[in-house]
Amino acid sequence: MPWTETNFPNAMKNLPKLVRDKAIQIANAIFLKTKMKEGSIIAIAISTAKHWAERRGLLTNNSK
Repeated sequence: MPWTETNFPNAMKNLPKLVRDKAIQIANAIFLKTKMKEGSIIAIAISTAKHWAERRGLLTNNSK
C-alpha cells in the first residue's frame, strides 16, 4: 500500500513532518521492493528516517 503525506500509518503521526515525509518515502520504497510485513516496513522506515534526520542535525531532543 503506498502511503502519502495525508494517508500514512498511525505510528508516524507524532513524527516531525520532515521525518514523517522521509519515513513515508522509505516505507514506500521498501514496500515496492520486498514482501516484508507492513509492520516491519513501518518500523524500519521510522527508525531509518530518524537516523537520517539525526545525522543531518534535523532532530532535537524534543522531536525524537
